[in-house]
Amino acid sequence: MSPTEENSITEILASAKTIAVVGLSRKPYRASFGVSETLQESGYRIFPVNPNETEVLGEKCYSCLEDIPEKIDIVDIFRRSEFVPEIVDAAIRIGARAIWMQEGVEDEASAERARRAGLFVIMDNCIAKEIYKRHK
Repeated sequence: MSPTEENSITEILASAKTIAVVGLSRKPYRASFGVSETLQESGYRIFPVNPNETEVLGEKCYSCLEDIPEKIDIVDIFRRSEFVPEIVDAAIRIGARAIWMQEGVEDEASAERARRAGLFVIMDNCIAKEIYKRHK
């Protein structure tokens, strides 16, 4: 990762307050659950997005990004790469500042579309690991 990208990650993590976690599961053994716990413990307000859940980690769950009543800074994606295009389109529509695709999640065409819309994009990278790196 380039120093410029490292600095951009540091800036977005420092300035973000709200994170929509798309694909968050209430199952504690799922990566989305552990990462979301880390986000909460680090002071972020999470908004779970999963039409199959009603509440996760004490937060109301939303069916889609458009249902969230607050401004979202980062859209953190825990869905397979084939679902990324529709999530990115929704993130652009709601005016999110960044798209964060977790490890194993990549879609270059969607990333480019998000960048053209002015969003900061990270692919195939764990947001919790980046938080840990900056708060050792």
